[in-house]
Amino acid sequence: MSAATGPVTDKIDPFSKKQSVKKPKQKRSQASSRYKAKGGTELVPLPQLKDAAPGEQHELFIKKLQQCSVLFDFADDCVSELKSMEVKRFSLIEVLDHIGKSGVLTEQAYPEVVKMIAVNIFRTLPPAENTEFDPDEDEPTFEASWPHLQIVYEIVLRFLESPDFQPSIAKKYIDQRFVMKLLELFDSEDPRERDLLKTMLHRIYGKVLGLRAFIRKQINHIFLKFIYETEHFNGIGELLEILGSIINGFALPLKAEHKQFLIKVLIPLHKAKSLSLYHAQLAYCVVQFLEKDATLTEPVVCGLLKFWPKTCSQKEVMFLGEIEEILDVIEPSQFVRIQQPLFKQMSKCVSSPHFQVAERALYFWNNEYVMSLIEENSNVIMPIMFPNLYRISKDHWNQTIVALVYNVLKTFMEMNSKLFDELTASYKAERQKEKKKEKEREELWKKLD
Repeated sequence: MSAATGPVTDKIDPFSKKQSVKKPKQKRSQASSRYKAKGGTELVPLPQLKDAAPGEQHELFIKKLQQCSVLFDFADDCVSELKSMEVKRFSLIEVLDHIGKSGVLTEQAYPEVVKMIAVNIFRTLPPAENTEFDPDEDEPTFEASWPHLQIVYEIVLRFLESPDFQPSIAKKYIDQRFVMKLLELFDSEDPRERDLLKTMLHRIYGKVLGLRAFIRKQINHIFLKFIYETEHFNGIGELLEILGSIINGFALPLKAEHKQFLIKVLIPLHKAKSLSLYHAQLAYCVVQFLEKDATLTEPVVCGLLKFWPKTCSQKEVMFLGEIEEILDVIEPSQFVRIQQPLFKQMSKCVSSPHFQVAERALYFWNNEYVMSLIEENSNVIMPIMFPNLYRISKDHWNQTIVALVYNVLKTFMEMNSKLFDELTASYKAERQKEKKKEKEREELWKKLD
């Protein structure tokens, strides 16, 4: 009886069943592109376009585009497909050479060209192999299909830059859905692909005017998701580069939506952990806005002070660099509005125990324009800065910082010697009061003992 019931027990035992279907974890091939490869497709070389009769070139060009739409899995070391892959590569090179020629972009060619582009570049990106990826330390995952993909991107750019390119026809095929898929690709780990995507999107923004508002809106959504949800998107820097050029072309006066984008999206981008990856592009965008409209200076500076880093000295140095860029373009009337909150923060920075933060803050006094602004408003700024500067000159651990502080104090003395003497006397009087209170406290403790 036990022999008869044994197999039945095995069939209904959920644990043994679970173990039987569990497969060993396979290591994903590096840079595997998630293409749906059309397996078993063997490409046959077509006649060259340059050898075809003028009347047959268009039909052959369409056939070449269709041939270029066949996909291969580059992560699979399949020797049988190498010949077909090489045939496709030669076809792509031919299309690249041919597409820029006059008369090639007929109305019938547009859907075929866009279809070939979409089939090749649009794909689901693979999940990150390294969830704790550090661009400064780790190598990015390069796209395995790059030998084909690079030529496709070059075809796109030549297509968009062609003298025969007609936006009125192209907008039927390069639509909102196309742009959304394009923006998703900016999360690619391959910096080569992101760089070409940046140029491609910028060309579309410039050529297809009807998509401009949509592109800005979608970039806005990507940034907001990055800030408040994921804090992960590889192409933030590239998107900001495109925006820098777009902002430069904004008409004056700025629209309310553009001002809101600056305050609600660009300023909060400063709080992300990965700020160092895109800070240069972000600071450029912010400064572009301020050059367009000086009245935005106060909300921008107050926004930066709101997100000022408390525990990351590297980010603090970046913030100081951006503040100096803002001060380089600030109008004196706007400087007066932000000087108090700004120099309260500067006072904290110069007294930072991290010497790079203190050093970066003290370098502001090497900037001639900033110095002229400080001199004009010395009555407000000197009382804010003086106590910390005087204290640092006596007890900071780093001699370079002490030397820089002495130079700043000397500058203050030359600016307004009367105020400097008053502040020195006031500081010493305050220190005497503190010492007296400390002594009284110690004596009180002694009495309690």
